[in-house]
Amino acid sequence: MSFFDRLSNGWKIAMSSFKVLKENKQLIVFPILSGISLILLSGIFSLGILAAFNWNFENIELEGISQYLVAFGFYLINYFVVVFFNMALIHCTRLYFQGEEVTIEKGLKFSLSRIGVIFSWALFAATVGTILKAIQENSGIIGKIITGIIGIVWNVAVFFVIPVIAYEGLGPIAAFKRSSELMRQKWGESLAGTFSLGLISFLGIVVVGGALFLIGSAFHILAGILLGVLGAFVVVTIISATETIFLSAVYHNINGDPVKHVNQQLVDGLFVQK
Repeated sequence: MSFFDRLSNGWKIAMSSFKVLKENKQLIVFPILSGISLILLSGIFSLGILAAFNWNFENIELEGISQYLVAFGFYLINYFVVVFFNMALIHCTRLYFQGEEVTIEKGLKFSLSRIGVIFSWALFAATVGTILKAIQENSGIIGKIITGIIGIVWNVAVFFVIPVIAYEGLGPIAAFKRSSELMRQKWGESLAGTFSLGLISFLGIVVVGGALFLIGSAFHILAGILLGVLGAFVVVTIISATETIFLSAVYHNINGDPVKHVNQQLVDGLFVQK
């Protein structure tokens, strides 16, 4: 199957994911809650660092192990929050696929029931991220290129981690191996679905954000910036929710579970065993 055929299939699956979101508009709440939580927790973490330096920005000097501890803390917060709310969204998507009632409460309760494994995964991922950061900052150009490649491979390998830790009862290392196994078995030569959603996101930001910026600028430049940022935020939020639905749909399809709105043949075309 050619790249363009896979791209076409990815596009169709992405459109199917939009249908799921359209029928369950409340799912948009999860990426919003994720963003708000990230801002609040990162803010609290930053205030803690500032307090440690007597509330004086000029006194903040992070060197050696301290800078990596801070990086680890930010990575930990980021991974925990994102995985927590994405898992809640994935569970709600599964409920919808199974014909059950979908509520925000059910999604949050499910993530809370998996809080231990979510935290374990966040620790594991934050450790990997910190190690890569340390290697990158203490190596030459070749080392930076190598760690960059490792980072890309890591992101591909963990594609299925969230549904795996949600439903397969695995710890972080086993979940990483399982996700990598799924990728080796099913991933074709392109990330067509992700590319399709990324393209939609880019076009949406340009069109919606640009249009709102121009409208707001007719009154005041600050109004234009505010409306433009708001428009971009709405687009990114919608795409984020759709990407998670896409992930859930594909995971259930490759595991043999019937999924409404998503054709099995299309998924098989996108995730071709090599």
